[in-house]
Amino acid sequence: MSTDAAFPTDDVLVRRLRHGDEAAFALILDAWSGSMLRLAQSFVSTPASAEEVVQDTWIAVIRGIDGFEGRSTLKTWVFRILVNTSKKRGMKEHRTIPFGSLLAEDGNPTVDPTRFRPVGDPHPGHWRPGREPQRHSEPEAAAERVEMREIIAAAMTELPDRSRIVLTLRDAEGYSSDEVCELLGITAGNQRVILHRARAAVRVRLENYLALAGESRARQLGGER
Repeated sequence: MSTDAAFPTDDVLVRRLRHGDEAAFALILDAWSGSMLRLAQSFVSTPASAEEVVQDTWIAVIRGIDGFEGRSTLKTWVFRILVNTSKKRGMKEHRTIPFGSLLAEDGNPTVDPTRFRPVGDPHPGHWRPGREPQRHSEPEAAAERVEMREIIAAAMTELPDRSRIVLTLRDAEGYSSDEVCELLGITAGNQRVILHRARAAVRVRLENYLALAGESRARQLGGER
């Protein structure tokens, strides 16, 4: 999880928050609310609901700051409150599945397992040589880059809730494996499986897009001859 080098230490922030320092609260509000909102949207059904979750989280932080024991970082503590609040809201909306039962949706892999290096290989789970997604065209124009971002965003919305949440925490918000396990209450093994399948699903969508883009470009070049 990335931190701002100029950001006050947790000890300083907690002390200021406990004394009702509005500037300290505004500082973390501005720094963390954006990523909190993105994470909350992975649990609940509407943007408005996600905004309410974030608001409820900040209220809980203000009320509970005296009980912060420093067993984790302040940010992890705040985000754990957010996750718990989001899960409760998501369950009411029938959006999420309890993380206590975080397992794969079925027994089938997202991507053909022969495309990856096997267990026992020096780099297990990595793409086999020659089996990695092929980049048929290098997106140079701004429009292509925008389209690729849209493809990735669309792929993430189609992921199961549990996969989208783990992928958001790891790849969008920069949390470590240990932090994700702590936040969601899942094992390291489950986290690895969920993250691998989520990344693989997004890779497949991106690979298909690149393949189609390459074919389209080839047809255009052929027509210009």
